[in-house]
Amino acid sequence: LLGMARVRALALSESLHSVFPSVKGLNRIAFWKYSMACAAYAQWLAKLADVDVQQAWLAGVMLRLGELIIADRSPQTLAQMEEAPSHSRLRWERAHALLGFDEGQVTAVLARHWNFPPAMVEGLQNASNPMQDLPFSTLGGVLHLAALLADSPTPPAQTVQEFPPDVVLALALDPRTLADRLPTAEELGLV
Repeated sequence: LLGMARVRALALSESLHSVFPSVKGLNRIAFWKYSMACAAYAQWLAKLADVDVQQAWLAGVMLRLGELIIADRSPQTLAQMEEAPSHSRLRWERAHALLGFDEGQVTAVLARHWNFPPAMVEGLQNASNPMQDLPFSTLGGVLHLAALLADSPTPPAQTVQEFPPDVVLALALDPRTLADRLPTAEELGLV
């Protein structure tokens, strides 16, 4: 009744949820809802950008896992990273200012340690700033945009208009088409 994609999502999120410890000051429900939304948007964008949809989905779920590791090692840093409003761009900027790296880069180290495909490691490494390294990481670009969409439970089409134009161009996407096709939370199975 649920469908394989939904069962897979539930199983993986439960596995990751139990592997990583509870972190004081982090709303676990909001964290995992964001992670699942990021995964769903990454998968949707991956189809449009000709990126492996399974890698995009998994990388989307994993993108913020590094935040749990940062919080475990430095709880005070988590509080500063999560200051309101806590949108992806602001969280990445705060992390870089405080630590010199962000949660995606920590997750990339974890993914490398777990022998994930190089494209996933590069995508996670570059998600906060996909234009920083050459060659361009298409998965990094997809994750960047997916993270921006996941910031809102129901992102308006205007969110697409606020995407970094260089990332949209590098992914060969059309902002108007993205705005017209932006799926609802229900369509993505997030409700």
